[in-house]
Amino acid sequence: MAILMESLTRRNHGQNAEIEIFTHEPASLDGELMEVSMGPQHPSTHGVFRMNVALDGETVVKLKPVFGYLHRNHEKIAEGASYLAAMPYTDRLDYFCSLSNNWAYALSVEALAGITVPERAEYIRVISAELTRLVNHSCLIGFLVQDMGASGTPLMYAFREREKILDLIESLTGARMMCNYMRFGGCRCDLPTGWLDEARKVVAEFPRFLDEYEALLSSNEVLLARTQKVGVLDAELAVNAGITGPMLRASGVNYDLRKVDRYGIYDRFSFRIPLGDHGDVYDRYMMRLLEMRESVTILEQALKSIPEGPVIDPKAKIRGFRPKPGEAYGRIESPKGELGFYLISDGSANPSRYRIRPPSLINLTVLEDMCLGHKIADVVIILGSIDIVLGEVDR
Repeated sequence: MAILMESLTRRNHGQNAEIEIFTHEPASLDGELMEVSMGPQHPSTHGVFRMNVALDGETVVKLKPVFGYLHRNHEKIAEGASYLAAMPYTDRLDYFCSLSNNWAYALSVEALAGITVPERAEYIRVISAELTRLVNHSCLIGFLVQDMGASGTPLMYAFREREKILDLIESLTGARMMCNYMRFGGCRCDLPTGWLDEARKVVAEFPRFLDEYEALLSSNEVLLARTQKVGVLDAELAVNAGITGPMLRASGVNYDLRKVDRYGIYDRFSFRIPLGDHGDVYDRYMMRLLEMRESVTILEQALKSIPEGPVIDPKAKIRGFRPKPGEAYGRIESPKGELGFYLISDGSANPSRYRIRPPSLINLTVLEDMCLGHKIADVVIILGSIDIVLGEVDR
């Protein structure tokens, strides 16, 4: 069938308008590859994202990620704003992980200016970060199973638990998603009255949800068939490509910044680092489940031992903040991997260089390697197992 291509040329001098129509007969596809553009409107691409896929029949032989549709110039805007004014922009990087984003940026500024953080604030940071991890991982599994074609039940189960945690976050920060809560030297405000009791209740009930989720999904024959030996990422490629987070650990590499850097007060808590054996979609799914159980373990310890005291260093200057010339890089184990901020100070009120190391973008670079040789139906599942948010990719 001929493909109709229209070229419109209009002259706005009165009512005159010219339309030129050209037709083009495509070459035969016999023995050739078929090119398919998935997105940017595709509902399963986790944001404004496109994949150009070349197929031999239904088998993927080439895949090119295309992004940039959501670019918001975060880094350049931050270089023209004060250090504190950049904090709310970090919320928008990964809107599932606002509190984790705040923490990574705060760590970088604190390293740049030599600011210390009070004990109570350190505990609050750990608690908020691990609650954020529960939100991210539970929703990721819900989205992943929905990408496989399941009904909305697993996703709604995840959103039910997410709602309980968002209620906690809202009562603490005043916002459900864009929290703007961390400050250099601590946190913006203390915990509300009764907040710890509510948090303990939510955390105590969370393992029951995980048990239900595993019973529903982990041995489901459809999920096993769609995820095992699909999208395999071997350990060598993962390390060479700079992959971090659950994706890296699913490939069997024991690397978690909470253990490596021991930032904050993570060295005070006992928890394990789950590892996968095959690096396929199923292992990446299991990593999220197992990491949520470890997050519950950390939360139980932190909620039990949190001390009284100030939540921000009284010596930390908020207004007129001008760190000495120098550079610093602060990083955390965000739910998606290593999130880092590189800052250069020239002694002025705003950074002369502000650069983000986003895990979503770095982890996305091996998408083609994981998809080659698989069917077109597997592509969206493999993408879903990476766990990306385009606000972080197109920052």
